[in-house]
Amino acid sequence: MKLSSFKYKTRTGPDYRHGEQVTFLDIKHTFGLGNIRIGSWVTKDEKELAANIIFDALADLAFILSLPPHAIGLRGSLNLVFGSGGRMGVQAHYAPFQRELALAKNAGAGALAHEFWHAYDHYIAGKAFNLSASSKHVHFASNCWLENKPLIEHPLNHRLQSLFNTVLLTDCGSDKHDFVMRSVKADHLLNKRYYSIPTEMMARAFESVIETCTDISNSYLVAGTTTAEALALYPDQSHRDSIYQALIAYFKPLGDALQRNY
Repeated sequence: MKLSSFKYKTRTGPDYRHGEQVTFLDIKHTFGLGNIRIGSWVTKDEKELAANIIFDALADLAFILSLPPHAIGLRGSLNLVFGSGGRMGVQAHYAPFQRELALAKNAGAGALAHEFWHAYDHYIAGKAFNLSASSKHVHFASNCWLENKPLIEHPLNHRLQSLFNTVLLTDCGSDKHDFVMRSVKADHLLNKRYYSIPTEMMARAFESVIETCTDISNSYLVAGTTTAEALALYPDQSHRDSIYQALIAYFKPLGDALQRNY
């Protein structure tokens, strides 16, 4: 989708900006981001439109998760790239070594929530699990969960563990969830491991809940998890309801704590 054709009719939610034009500097300050990099081929009009759209999408995400807006930037560690260094055929991606969430200028719509989960999954790994101080590997919390790495004792970390359990295990916790089995099946058809990687399953579960379990609708933030084709790779509605409860049980007290300490 061309950025110039992306209209606000694809979004329903609060008017955070009160109709005002915002800038990428406003985005940086409001959401506590680190560096923001804009591609040299992004025009002034595209930059202004993108700033409004991305601001609304990040504000919607914070609202849905009950987080204060400044928490989205992960204590200033998350960097944002728009319209620069894109990958062929990729809407967006998260680069862990640079801690960059990159959005393509002409095809970034719908992928923001998915990539934010990757960023959060990376950010929280060392805060939720005991990791070797000498390790130079990139760690994601979802992989740490799968590898049974020791959990750091904290109520929020136990809630995060419950979220992983809800997404990836059956209700009794004794077997893989059907969502996992369907992801494995998709990989067999693909003849490579991708859809069943824990980070990818969690990102798909996260974005599917953001799209369906809220009064807010924002197709720049997330889109495409409810189509007939997509349902084979995403949690079904009953599962999404359970994931939503676990997601809010984790993020709301986190947001409350951050709000008190801000």
